[in-house]
Amino acid sequence: MPMNFTEAAAMAKTTDYSEITGEISQLAEKISGGAIPEELYTQHKVFRGLRDLDGNGVVAGLTNISQVTAKKMVDGKEVSAPGKMFYRGIDIEDIVAGFIAENRFGFEETVYLLLFGELPTAQELADFRTLLGTYRSLPPNFTRDTIMKTPSRDMMNGLARSVLTLYYYDTKADDTSVPNVLRQCLQLIAEFPLLAAYSFNTYRHFTHGESLIIHAPKPELSTAENLLYILREDSQYTALEAKVLDLALVLHAEHGGGNNSAFTAHVVSSSGTDTYSTMAAALGSLKGPKHGGANNRVMAMMDDVKANITDWSDEGEVADYLRKLLHKEAFDKSGLIYGIGHAIYSLSDPRAVLFDGFVQKLSAENGRGEEYALYSMIARLAPEIIAAERRMYKGVSANIDFYSGFVYEMLGLPRELFTPIFAISRIAGWSAHMLEEITSGGRIIRPAYKSVAPKKGYVPLTER
Repeated sequence: MPMNFTEAAAMAKTTDYSEITGEISQLAEKISGGAIPEELYTQHKVFRGLRDLDGNGVVAGLTNISQVTAKKMVDGKEVSAPGKMFYRGIDIEDIVAGFIAENRFGFEETVYLLLFGELPTAQELADFRTLLGTYRSLPPNFTRDTIMKTPSRDMMNGLARSVLTLYYYDTKADDTSVPNVLRQCLQLIAEFPLLAAYSFNTYRHFTHGESLIIHAPKPELSTAENLLYILREDSQYTALEAKVLDLALVLHAEHGGGNNSAFTAHVVSSSGTDTYSTMAAALGSLKGPKHGGANNRVMAMMDDVKANITDWSDEGEVADYLRKLLHKEAFDKSGLIYGIGHAIYSLSDPRAVLFDGFVQKLSAENGRGEEYALYSMIARLAPEIIAAERRMYKGVSANIDFYSGFVYEMLGLPRELFTPIFAISRIAGWSAHMLEEITSGGRIIRPAYKSVAPKKGYVPLTER
């Protein structure tokens, strides 16, 4: 007799789908035992991670959207230099200085620049903000039926699920013409703060029994203001808090076509698939701790630092602890000092440099100056200790992830939302890259993988 819905639900609740059986463990050993030897990569001149032996990225495409640099030519030789980042050819330092000098928010202007390749006029910016405001809502009953009925314990997975579900509300979901994809991207850029905040508030309610807060956004507010407004129970925030969050969104919006999630957007959209599938794939990439999840690792490490260092102002004690991290004697024993070093930058990460001053101001406003001093000391000492302990092909410095988690924590944002906030910003870059792939790519991205498997004959089942 067929099982009814109640019986099936009861059975699902008692079944541990995460259990790893002895049989699974044995099968997993077969996979682990088949790992490709490291020397074969060198023999066949294959650069793992699409980075050569000097850490330079293998050129896989062309882009007009952004550029990151960390070298300069001196006497005909390439040498390390302070990091620089450009959005559509404009130095990010000039972009930030521009909107800060005029005491306004910069994220919407940044989105416009990334998408359309030029800075908006005052009227164009006002019209663009109005357009995003009109899109800043979800389909009828979407919050109830998609977010509240099946709360996710991981906000990035919940965000990806929501994006894929929005496909079904779009009658032109599979139309990949430029006007339609642009419309979809603008809607998603406007909707991401709602999807993230509502997912977290639902999770907090059903998991921890806290009040369920669903504030409607205000179209006249900026993206940063709206995020704080809909997330907080009293909807209150200071001007400095909104400006610091806005700066974080600007600095995370894009980072060259080679970063993992932007490259994912290029690869997936090159197949001709829909916008929602492309953005869900990019979200899956960003979730990884080696990409967008890095600031959570920094925060966990700093928790351990603060718990194990008795005097935060003692450089000797802090330096000793950093050496323990490198020697795999502390925290997660990975041998890493999280937030220090970057795949491209060496002497400095321009985003971290721009962020630093605002981090200091916010820490002073929140009475956490002593903690900021600890971060600053580690940012100064860690590169020196790493250089003394390890052979490096380039220098290292604090990256933006080193500070961003600390900032979000001071803003009262939960750690579950740290990576989704990254996504709220970076969807601007993903959108620009998807549109660039549609207009300039034209061919499915399909790199070659060289097989190193030895040939062998088929053995009949009875003879194995």
